[in-house]
Amino acid sequence: MINRRHIRVKVMQSVYALLTSNSDNLVKEEKFLVTSIDKMYDLYVLMLDILPRLQNIAKEQIDISKNKFFPTEENLKPNTKFVDNKVFALIEESISFQTYKEENGIDNWHLEEKYIRTIYDNLVQSALYKKYMESSSTSFKKEVSFIVDLYSDFIAPNDKLADYYEDLNISWVDDIPFVNTWVVKTLQSLKESKTLVIGTMYKDDDDRKFVSDLFRKVVLNHTAFEKEIENKTPNWETDRIADLDMILIKMGICEFLNFHSIPTKATINEYIEIAKDYSTAKSSFFINGVLDKVCKDFEKNNRLNKMGRGIL
Repeated sequence: MINRRHIRVKVMQSVYALLTSNSDNLVKEEKFLVTSIDKMYDLYVLMLDILPRLQNIAKEQIDISKNKFFPTEENLKPNTKFVDNKVFALIEESISFQTYKEENGIDNWHLEEKYIRTIYDNLVQSALYKKYMESSSTSFKKEVSFIVDLYSDFIAPNDKLADYYEDLNISWVDDIPFVNTWVVKTLQSLKESKTLVIGTMYKDDDDRKFVSDLFRKVVLNHTAFEKEIENKTPNWETDRIADLDMILIKMGICEFLNFHSIPTKATINEYIEIAKDYSTAKSSFFINGVLDKVCKDFEKNNRLNKMGRGIL
């Protein structure tokens, strides 16, 4: 499921797109924002679906070898440890997984099998695969560990897959690392005797509401938030602050004033980390300094109204 940090990233991108394009179509951009988050689930299922497809190719290879004109002993009695891995069955037999695929028309790997075959060819030549196949001991924990390593080493960093995803949906470019982590967490949480149920996009309704609330409040009040920054950057004119840094600062101010259950320290830390990934090398220090000054000013003038965990 999506976490608050990635929600902030998606909101940041939509605020940036709206403000830098000088558009006033807030409804259109908000709809794009919500849709782009929902479509992340397609990417999650698409990535997860690679695993049973690899199993299918391995089964095909075994059948081809058995049906040779002059099969060897190894062809007739193949090592089936890979195709028997229980993780594949848990994914393939998941009703929620299969239902989502059918309802959303996700069947890409039948048409684009070349990507799966390339991954499979690289896998079977690897030390990871050979060590796994030669090991005589097995357990569900070891089977999960192997699949996690397979995914982390051969699927997650695959540049050709990343290019393919980008062609399908441009908004997936920044979602790939997050969704890769999501898939790995899903695999690590598997239980041998428990059916795989793929979760929801949002943890709860509060997270779903947070998307639209943060986006709308930042866009509708961005001019007022800009005034809050005045006198907090004595060596910088506001028009000299990088657009992305300014948006992250405004988002932080928005959370200070409008999201009473979010601690100010959590807000500052989140935008520092986002700046490290998306802005310049010095941006995180700059944003930290500005938000810290704004926060102290709000505290001094009793403008913060934090409650619950927000006061921590």
